[in-house]
Amino acid sequence: MNDVEIKGLTVYYGNVCALENACLNIRHKAFLGIIGPNGGGKSTLLKAMLNLVKPISGEVVTRKDITLGYVPQFASFDKSFPISVREVVLMGRLEKMMHPFYQYGKKDILQATALLERLGLLEIQKRQIGDLSGGQLQKVLIARALLTNPDVLLLDEPSSSLDSAAKTEVFDFLKELNQEKTIVVVTHDMEHIFNYIDSLACVSRSIHYHDENKEIDIDNIDEIFGCPLNVLLQTGALNRRMIERSRKND
Repeated sequence: MNDVEIKGLTVYYGNVCALENACLNIRHKAFLGIIGPNGGGKSTLLKAMLNLVKPISGEVVTRKDITLGYVPQFASFDKSFPISVREVVLMGRLEKMMHPFYQYGKKDILQATALLERLGLLEIQKRQIGDLSGGQLQKVLIARALLTNPDVLLLDEPSSSLDSAAKTEVFDFLKELNQEKTIVVVTHDMEHIFNYIDSLACVSRSIHYHDENKEIDIDNIDEIFGCPLNVLLQTGALNRRMIERSRKND
């Protein structure tokens, strides 16, 4: 069963082709990693799934009644804005209820509190977001997206600017969350999360897809990943140390 089906998607920005005849099926409860070169169309793919860009052809089909949650790069999040952790998380309830003087209901507050506790953020819920570490802020943004209880969680570079310990903490939580939700991660940090994902899509205008983690075989890397070795090296899906380790095991 697929949660999302991307069929022949072509997207242009002016005269520039961002995606061309892109096809991808995202199965239910997959943990999908999306890699690719800068400008290859990864962010455009997420925007198309969220209906934020209009393709010139093709379509994105989601399973009936499914909902999508989105966690942006926190580089695009204004950390100087005077708002607390709790208030940021509660913003997840505003999408369909934006009007002046809106007040959160008791259910909203209870669910936000439960999420804060689950992510270990309850003790800092009154802290300003500008005072948070990178890992804490990333978990706040995840909590905000989860407040709508989405079936599919889309994350754009969730490990960007995080140290190794924070990356592990965030991805351990995502793996736990994957037991109940489909997880889609755009990343340049594939080496770190290689043990978390179960499928991989390489986006370089078109999409090359690989399901199930297979042993790395340098001799047929194109067949395994559907993506050239130089692209995998460039994006961090593989590095030369991993290649050498693979060759030693042959």
